[in-house]
Amino acid sequence: MRRLLTVLACGSLHLAVTGCNLTACSTGDCDAAAVATAGAAVTPAVVPTGVVGVGPATTSTVQDPADVKYYRSDEPLRMGIEHFNRGNFGIAERYFRDAVEKAPKDPTAWIGLAASYDRVARYDLADRAYVYAIRLVGETTEILNNQGYSYMLRGDLAKARVKFLKALQLEPNNPTIANNLKLLNASYGFIQRSPG
Repeated sequence: MRRLLTVLACGSLHLAVTGCNLTACSTGDCDAAAVATAGAAVTPAVVPTGVVGVGPATTSTVQDPADVKYYRSDEPLRMGIEHFNRGNFGIAERYFRDAVEKAPKDPTAWIGLAASYDRVARYDLADRAYVYAIRLVGETTEILNNQGYSYMLRGDLAKARVKFLKALQLEPNNPTIANNLKLLNASYGFIQRSPG
């Protein structure tokens, strides 16, 4: 029974303190292992509050990574989307830039950054952001549609049409692409000038 309690105590100590020496616990010297790792840092987000008699305040709980719903690095992406939807494109660009610095393999952040650059007329930077997004996920309908809209904002209607039609081939019933093509067709009635 004493051996079982020692193993259980070591197991809970191993989960509670990062870096527990399992060889010390297996020989029955769990107290030495606890002293050796008492200075280990524990993330404050996983320290249980209001628990009495469990041990020192640095005791943490085990959390399944699939249960995690929020990551601090997601904050810039969330704020970028929020500001973009409000029409604050310059502020959105700052947040999306921060998001791609924190998570450079996040295609949503790259697409948001490119769209923000489009809205502040930084088309050279938008093109680069679209290239990074395409490297990550390929030429998706969303990226092709956004590139078409980008070319339409620049006044390059021929390139815009090519991108919209390519996106429409991937998703023939997409209403956003259909609306953008209508907008493109209506813009041919306006005076056309060279984009330079």
